[in-house]
Amino acid sequence: MLFYALALVAIALVAGVFGVMGMGGASAPVAQILAGLFVAVFILSLIAGVLRR
Repeated sequence: MLFYALALVAIALVAGVFGVMGMGGASAPVAQILAGLFVAVFILSLIAGVLRR
């Protein structure tokens, strides 16, 4: 999931450099959502690992 978030961030940055705001504007929010999901799953897995001990 982190890979997809980073890939969409890269697409948004490249699209912004080339001035294609339609593509950059569409991929940036998706990358933010995927990054947020990654952080949430990461925190949940840390909590589960601590509780399992």
